[in-house]
Amino acid sequence: MYKPTKSDILREFKDLIFITFGLCCYAMGWAAFLLPYQITTGGVTGISAIVFYATGFPLQYTYFIINAILMAFAMKIMGAKFTIKTGFAIFMLTFLLGFFQQVVGDTKIIGEGQEFMACIVGAALCGLGLGIVFINNGSTGGTDIIAAVVNKYRDVTFGRMILYCDIIIISSCYFVFEDWKRVVFGFVTLIVISYILDMVINSARQSVQFLIFSKDYQKIADRIISETHRGVTVLDGTGWYSKNDVKVLVVLAKKSQSVGIFRLVKDIDPNAFISQSSVIGVYGEGFDRIKVK
Repeated sequence: MYKPTKSDILREFKDLIFITFGLCCYAMGWAAFLLPYQITTGGVTGISAIVFYATGFPLQYTYFIINAILMAFAMKIMGAKFTIKTGFAIFMLTFLLGFFQQVVGDTKIIGEGQEFMACIVGAALCGLGLGIVFINNGSTGGTDIIAAVVNKYRDVTFGRMILYCDIIIISSCYFVFEDWKRVVFGFVTLIVISYILDMVINSARQSVQFLIFSKDYQKIADRIISETHRGVTVLDGTGWYSKNDVKVLVVLAKKSQSVGIFRLVKDIDPNAFISQSSVIGVYGEGFDRIKVK
C-alpha cells in the first residue's frame, strides 16, 4: 500500500494554498466587478449569475448545486485526487463568493457607466484565478471539469475548450435582459478570461533546450541530474574547425530552471559553450503527457 512521503504532503499542501489564492482572485473578480454591473460569462458561474439576475436566488447556491451533480461524473473520469481538489475548490469558492458579495455589496468600485472597464478588470481577475488553480492541479468545477477531461486526452488548451463550452450560456443571457449589449459584454469577458488563462498556464509550462559543450561534461551532467532532477543526454560530436572529438550535453528543462543551470555550468566550467533555445512543447516523463491518439 502506497504511503505518501513528506515531500508529497508538502506539495499537496502548497497546491491547496495556491488554489485558495486563485479562488480568491476569481471570487473577487465576480463579486467586485461582474455582479454589480450585471455582467455574465460562461461556465457554471455564468449560469448561476443568470439565475441570480432573473430570480435573485444567491449565485453561490446555484453554483454549488450544479457542481455537486458534475462532481459525480468527475470522480469516475478524472480519479479521486482530481476530485478531492475540485471538491475543495467548489466548497471554498461557494464560501468566497458569498463572503466577497457581503463585503462588496452593490458598490460599483469603478463608478457608474463603466461596464466595459468592469468586465475587463473582472475578467482579468477571473482568468488569473483560474490559471493559478489549473497549474496547481485544481479546478473550479463546471465547464472547467469538461475542459480538464478533454485536455487529459487531447492537446486542446483549457481556454479554447472553455470558450467552446460557454458560447450558448452567454447567448442565453439575452432572454433575461433583452439587451444585446449584455451579450457582447459577456463575450468580451469570456475572451479576456480565456486569453489570461492560457497566458498563465503557458508561462508556467514554458520549456527550454540546452546544448552544452564542455570538457567537464561529466561533472556538469551529474550536477544537473542531482540539482535540477532533469535528464541529460550525451552526444558525440566533432568540432569541424579543430577536428577534435567533443561531447555535447542535451538538456530539456523548465524555463524557470534556466538560471540555475547557467549558474552550475559556470561554477564548473566558466569557459563552457552553451546554446539555449525555447521549445514549443515537451512531452514525456517530467513534462506534459502525450495526448494525441
